[in-house]
Amino acid sequence: MTDTFPSRPATAVLLAAGLGTRMKSSRPKAMQRLAGRPMLAHLIANAAEIFDRLVVVVGPEMADVAELAAPYPVVIQHDRLGTAHAALQAEAYFGDGDVAVLYADNPLISAETLNNLLTERRQPEVGLALLAMRPSEPGRYGRVVTSGANVQRIVEWADATPDERAIDLCNAGVLCADAATFRRWLQAVKNDNSKGEFYLTDVVDMAVAEGLTVRAVEAAEDELRGINSRVELAQAEAALQQRLRTQAMLNGVTLVAPETVFLCADTVLEADVLVEPHVVFGPGVTVQSGAEIRAFSHLENCTVGEAAIIGPYARLRPGTTIGAKAHIGNFVEIKNTTVGEGAKANHLTYLGDASIGARTNVGAGTITCNYDGYFKHHTAIGDNVFVGSNAILVAPVSIGTNAMIAAGSTVTKDVPADALAFGRSRQVNKHELGRHFKETLKARKDKS
Repeated sequence: MTDTFPSRPATAVLLAAGLGTRMKSSRPKAMQRLAGRPMLAHLIANAAEIFDRLVVVVGPEMADVAELAAPYPVVIQHDRLGTAHAALQAEAYFGDGDVAVLYADNPLISAETLNNLLTERRQPEVGLALLAMRPSEPGRYGRVVTSGANVQRIVEWADATPDERAIDLCNAGVLCADAATFRRWLQAVKNDNSKGEFYLTDVVDMAVAEGLTVRAVEAAEDELRGINSRVELAQAEAALQQRLRTQAMLNGVTLVAPETVFLCADTVLEADVLVEPHVVFGPGVTVQSGAEIRAFSHLENCTVGEAAIIGPYARLRPGTTIGAKAHIGNFVEIKNTTVGEGAKANHLTYLGDASIGARTNVGAGTITCNYDGYFKHHTAIGDNVFVGSNAILVAPVSIGTNAMIAAGSTVTKDVPADALAFGRSRQVNKHELGRHFKETLKARKDKS
C-alpha cells in the first residue's frame, strides 16, 4: 500500500469470473498464462502493492481460480449478469475509504499506474477516476468523451457517431470511487440494454448526472490492453517480454539478442549475468552474478551460482542447484541435483536425483539411473571425483571423495573414497575374425 494516504484505506475488487469463450479453452480466462504466471496472479501482485484489501470475484466451479487468489477473500458470481453485477457481489468487502474495480483480463496494469489512479481519485474535487489509453488501433473500444480535463461520458463504439469514433482516448474499464458512493451506484445500475446485463460503465453517467467530477488517468496500451483471445494473449506476452528484458538490462544483465530470450515474471538475473541468444527461462529461476547462460539452453525452477557456465544446449530442470564456477555443457540434462563448486559435466550427460561434489568431473555419456519404474533413488558423488565417459551409475549408489570411475563402467555398488572402480565386461580379441567377418558380409551383399 502506498503511504501517500495512510489514513484512508483502499480496496481493489478483481473480477475473474470470465470463462474466456474466445480463448477456446477449458481453462478459465484468469488462469491463462503470461510469462509463466496466470493472468490473475500478475494483477494480484501489482494490486497488492497499492491497495490495503483485495477481494476476487470468481465464477461457479472455479476452484483453481479461488486457490490462486488465496489468501485473499473470494466471492462467487453465480449468474454472469455483467460487470456491475460482478462487482456488486463483493460489496460486503468494500469497507470505507475507496474502491477500485479491476479485471483479470487486464493483468499488466503496473503498480505505478494503480497508484496514479488512486491518487487522482483522492483529489478533493474528483468523485470518480478511470483508466484510459490511446491504442494504436482504437478499433471497437469504448471512447472517452471529455470536456477539458473532465470526462463527460463513455460511448460504446456501436453507439458512437463518426465524430465520436474519431476520438483516440479509449476506456480501459477500470474505475475508482468512494466506497459508499460506489456501492450506491452499483445497486442502481439497470440492465435495460440489448444483452440484459448490468454494465459497470453506467456508473460514469451516474457520476456526471450527480454533478461529480470524473477524471481519466492515461496509461500505455501495453498496460491496459484487454486479453480475450489467443491472439491478444500473444500480443500481451510480447509486450510483457519486452518489459522484462528491458528491466533486466537496466539491472546490469547482458542479453546478446534480447528479442530471442524469454523470461518468466519471477526470473531473477543478477548484475553481470550474460545470456546468449535463444534461451528460455521457466518459472522459479535465479542466476547469480557473473554466470553465463549460453545459447539454446532451457532453465526451470533452478539456481545457478556465481560465475557458473551453462550450455550451450543445456537443460536445467526443477530442483537443480548449480554451484559457483561449475560448468554444465552441451546436451546435458540435470534434474533435482546439486552440483558443487567448480564441478563439470560438459557433454551428453543426464544427472537426476543426485549430488555432485566440488571439482568433480563427469565424463561424456554419463547417466544416473535414478528411476526403477516405481521409485526415484539418489546418487551421491563426493568431491574431486573423476567419472569416466559412458559411465552408468545405478542408484542408489555412493561414490566417495577422490574416487575414479573407469570409462564404460556400470556401477551398482558403492565406491569407497580414493578407489578406482571398474564395472565393465572383460574384452576378448579374436584374431583375424574381423577381416573374415567383413569378407563374408561383402560376399553376401554382392550376391544380393
